[in-house]
Amino acid sequence: MLGSLVVLSWFVLWYLEQSPYGALFHNHGGSGHHHHGHMPVWVSSVAFLAGWLLMTIAMMLPTTVPLINLFRRMLTSRRHSGYLLMLLLTGYLLAWLGFGVGALLLLWGMEQIPGGSQILQSWVFSAGLFLVAGAFQFSKIKYACLDMCRTPLGFLMSHWHGKNAGQEAFNIGWRHGLFCIGCCWALMLLMFAVGSANLSWMLVLAFVMAIEKNAPWGRKLGRPLGVVLIVTAIAISAYHLAG
Repeated sequence: MLGSLVVLSWFVLWYLEQSPYGALFHNHGGSGHHHHGHMPVWVSSVAFLAGWLLMTIAMMLPTTVPLINLFRRMLTSRRHSGYLLMLLLTGYLLAWLGFGVGALLLLWGMEQIPGGSQILQSWVFSAGLFLVAGAFQFSKIKYACLDMCRTPLGFLMSHWHGKNAGQEAFNIGWRHGLFCIGCCWALMLLMFAVGSANLSWMLVLAFVMAIEKNAPWGRKLGRPLGVVLIVTAIAISAYHLAG
């Protein structure tokens, strides 16, 4: 079921990328009307959040497979195991959707600043995102959250008691989603560096985040990746300043 949901999300994202309305789903709500006439801001905002949710399912759910599989095995003797698993997934996706709302509001607020729209569409914004993402790879918060994501069994044992199964299942998904955001938010925001959803870029980012969270050596990837991102920010800046 989980695999089918992820594959379906990738397919829908691919279809949207080919359609004339694909950009509406992947640009923040304030800028959507620039591409689609006088589209109301609320319509483009809802479309953006729908696209964000699809990207979360496609990119982030696969990185939580170890936690989901452990939770599924814990529920083998319980009735309504499918319902409890759905609650966990709902909590996880709601956490990421909340982050998407925050990103949307931040971008909308930037658009209200004089010249903000031009900044959002400029190389300065893209270079800034790479710089922030690179710098965050060296932060203690990054690794504190990453360690929680890399130990799914310990996470489940500390949050699952089985007394109030429904609430605990949702809370596990929600809290794990928050830790996932804590270690991956800067990388996820790099989606805005390309202006619209690019499936190749999404696959690269999803692969990197999956390695960081699940590969035995994934934690060691963080700082080298940070260097690459910072160098990329410098390269973008140098290219545009030289031109």
